[in-house]
Amino acid sequence: MQNNEYLRFKELVEEHLLYFLPEVDHKSITLYESMIYSLNAGGKMLRSVLLLAACDFCGGDEKLALPYACAIEYIHTYSLIHDDLPSMDNDDLRRGIPTNHKMFGEATAILAGDGLLTSAFEAMNKDMLLYFDNVENLKRRVRAVYEISKGAGCRGMIAGQIADIEAENKQCTKEILDYIHINKTAALIKAAVRAGAHLGGADKKMLADLDEYAENIGLAFQIVDDILDVKGKEEELGKKTGQDQIKRKATYPCRYGLMESKEKVQELTENAKKAMEPYYDNAEFFILLADELASRIR
Repeated sequence: MQNNEYLRFKELVEEHLLYFLPEVDHKSITLYESMIYSLNAGGKMLRSVLLLAACDFCGGDEKLALPYACAIEYIHTYSLIHDDLPSMDNDDLRRGIPTNHKMFGEATAILAGDGLLTSAFEAMNKDMLLYFDNVENLKRRVRAVYEISKGAGCRGMIAGQIADIEAENKQCTKEILDYIHINKTAALIKAAVRAGAHLGGADKKMLADLDEYAENIGLAFQIVDDILDVKGKEEELGKKTGQDQIKRKATYPCRYGLMESKEKVQELTENAKKAMEPYYDNAEFFILLADELASRIR
């Protein structure tokens, strides 16, 4: 990403990423090492950045939103660790390095994912304890945690994951394909934006517009990933390509072909930008980001 604001938010998350993890007894140090192995593997940190950007856009202090930005990165990383397991996608490479279970074994990888998920909620709840004497700020944080919980759970990311597994090796309908993409990927992206908006004190109009933006870039992001699995380079993506076809996954390129999938990405990108047009220069970050995400397939 060349967006300077994106890089600023990303660096802020990277600086604090391990800060909100709980202290671990030395007797369970292997668990901690496995957790930070995947956390330190890099990545775009898109969800964390969007949370901070939405908070800032709505008038909040992004530094006060850091526990929630780091928490959503813990949740995203846990989901990747579990996705890569032999019982799921069975991948050997993630972000250019061996997957967690290849380094630490399957049992430890499962527990590392569990540890990151629970650490996310510990970090957010620990922050909420600081605001018992400030009802309005406490309410904002409760709303943020609810958005993240919903986006990561059985009405969001996990729902999309089970639908994705069950759709393998089957002729997938448009409704199921959209359901998979909207939940598996877009739900947590939307949750990040909504959580940040709540933390920043968004009004109803701001929240609705950011919602529209997030829904569109979230779906576009997954379609771009599907396209890159077909035509991307392994050394640039940091993971094996061509896996969706091998596993007969339900993807946009599989159902509609590359050309129509690219057109869909462009349509969604324009929809996202249109949602933020009323804010003019104040929405420059979001406009640039939508274009940059779509440009990965150009």
